[in-house]
Amino acid sequence: MKLPESWTERLPFLSELDREWDRVPPAMGIAALVCYLAFLYQEMRGTGFLLMMDLVFVPVHEGGHLLFRFFGEFISVAGGTGLQLGVPLALCVYFVFQRKAQGAAFCAFFFFEQFLPISVYMADARAEELPLLTVGDSGYVIHDWNYLFGSLGVLNHNIQIAHAVRAMGWLGMMGTVGWLAWRCAKAAGQPPVNPRRETAQ
Repeated sequence: MKLPESWTERLPFLSELDREWDRVPPAMGIAALVCYLAFLYQEMRGTGFLLMMDLVFVPVHEGGHLLFRFFGEFISVAGGTGLQLGVPLALCVYFVFQRKAQGAAFCAFFFFEQFLPISVYMADARAEELPLLTVGDSGYVIHDWNYLFGSLGVLNHNIQIAHAVRAMGWLGMMGTVGWLAWRCAKAAGQPPVNPRRETAQ
């Protein structure tokens, strides 16, 4: 990937993106791909121990409400989903600049994977049947997407929005797995790097 010089002159940190990605060891790449495919299979079935990964994001989501509560009610409510997506996205960007394909793929995969539970929450915006978690006063519980969609005037379209978000999640996860598979295939045709030889040169 070669960025225009005008970009890198104005924003020197972008020059890191001109470096080649670190080579993905074939064995590690294959193991990662098997895990991602197993995760997708369990996601399609709607059950499986790998899906417990979603529990990691529950405190992140709730922490987002607390983090953004000083910016008003709307931002505080939206902040749960914002942080839930923002954490894996920020980590993905970090690994992209480090040129670590495996780390970038892992974070991108779970960034898009979180679209699925978010879409379930969105689809429940009118029915409000899901059990809700809260931090603080249990007597004051807001259904995030009932409030957000209601504030934006799109509550009656919550199902359509949820379907679109879910589709984006699936496309993103499959695209990430496809990209990592391409990186692995590309690395398979490259000789392994010998650190001693590079140092000697």
